[in-house]
Amino acid sequence: MIRDLNQEIKKRKGRKSSAEGADASFGARLAELRKEKHLSQQQVADEVSRECALLLGREPITNRAVSKWEQGASLPDAQQFICLCRLYGVTDVQFAFRGTPSAADPMLGLNKLGRERAAEYIGMLSESPYFSLRARPKKSFRQLPLYDLPASAGTGVFLDGDSYTLIDADENVPESATLAVRISGDSMTPLFADGQTVFVRQQQELESGDIGVFVLNGEAYCKKFDPENGRLLSLNPKYSPIELDDYSELRIVGKVVG
Repeated sequence: MIRDLNQEIKKRKGRKSSAEGADASFGARLAELRKEKHLSQQQVADEVSRECALLLGREPITNRAVSKWEQGASLPDAQQFICLCRLYGVTDVQFAFRGTPSAADPMLGLNKLGRERAAEYIGMLSESPYFSLRARPKKSFRQLPLYDLPASAGTGVFLDGDSYTLIDADENVPESATLAVRISGDSMTPLFADGQTVFVRQQQELESGDIGVFVLNGEAYCKKFDPENGRLLSLNPKYSPIELDDYSELRIVGKVVG
């Protein structure tokens, strides 16, 4: 009986010694990772305390807790360990603490220098507009109605009916544009040429000097707004201003934005 008891005590001591060895090896690796990042135990304690308090409302830890982790006297809990991995740049826990890459590790077979070079290249790709999703966000698809605008006359219903064509709005179209107009004639040269498409934001008011689309007495125009003198102006000097009087029925369709 006494012999059996002694053997059981030896077995338990052996298991305890093995566990302590595993904790010590884990702690030594934590210390190596910290030193590679040139961090003090106090800096690690401050960062773990800040993150765990922010996310979980937990009490801060001291540098003594970090020291115990690295000596194998105690272990960080799951949340503290996650924080340590982030702080030390550990993305492959299996490799960092057991030396064996995970099966999905794309860097399998690379030494430390090779992994560093691969990480540098990945960083370069992430900053490139050709390879990064973050650098080239996908724009939402939208279409605008395109109307034909006569040079100096028209029915004035081109914005109220269905006589338009839907066009795709690419990255060159201003976000504020709600419709497009195809100019006819040369009254707005040199800014707008005959046949050019301009983009308009629908609004009921314009500032003096704004280029807008108007319906005057049932006829549609693209002109410069001159409310102080009661006129609609062409940019081409060979065209006379359109005078507005008390009998004029003027409707502002919107402002040309591009």
